[in-house]
Amino acid sequence: MGFSFTTTQLIVTVVVLAVVILLAVGAYVQYRKTRTLALRSRFGSEYDRAIVRHGSALKAEAELADRETRVEALKIRELGVNERDRFIAEWQIIQSRFVDHPKAAVIEADDLVNELLAVRGYPRADFEQRAADLSVHHPRHVESYRFAHSIAVRHGHLEEATTEELRTAMIKYRAMFEDLIQDRRAASSMSAA
Repeated sequence: MGFSFTTTQLIVTVVVLAVVILLAVGAYVQYRKTRTLALRSRFGSEYDRAIVRHGSALKAEAELADRETRVEALKIRELGVNERDRFIAEWQIIQSRFVDHPKAAVIEADDLVNELLAVRGYPRADFEQRAADLSVHHPRHVESYRFAHSIAVRHGHLEEATTEELRTAMIKYRAMFEDLIQDRRAASSMSAA
């Protein structure tokens, strides 16, 4: 006693199966598009940088998702009031030194930003790992941080940084510093009120 399909039943089954497959593909394409837009929006230029490095959007997106997972596992914290005040005072001293000693000020700015990152809970990893970690919560400033750091480390080598490059590095360090020094808890409680 076998079950046999009529031609009509077979056609209906094939059509239903094709519709289910098309819906599944459509849902997957929409999921990928939504994920891509969310990652591109969150990471900005880091998204493009990851695509260039990995050669494909799929690999880049997997790496950016891994970054998010890694950083969420870190114990990143806000600064206490005394810590914040100390860092701001040190930054003001470094900025005031720039006029007379621009190279030294840029190196000191690099050191201060690295100290601030360590106090906030970012690991003292190699520079690229630290920049990748920073990109999760500070994506709009990480490219500036990379540029400023490249000037700070270049200064000691045969290639001397120009005064304009040093000035630009200080501006970029200031933007990164100001973003890191903000108390996000106070900002989010003010926006909630």
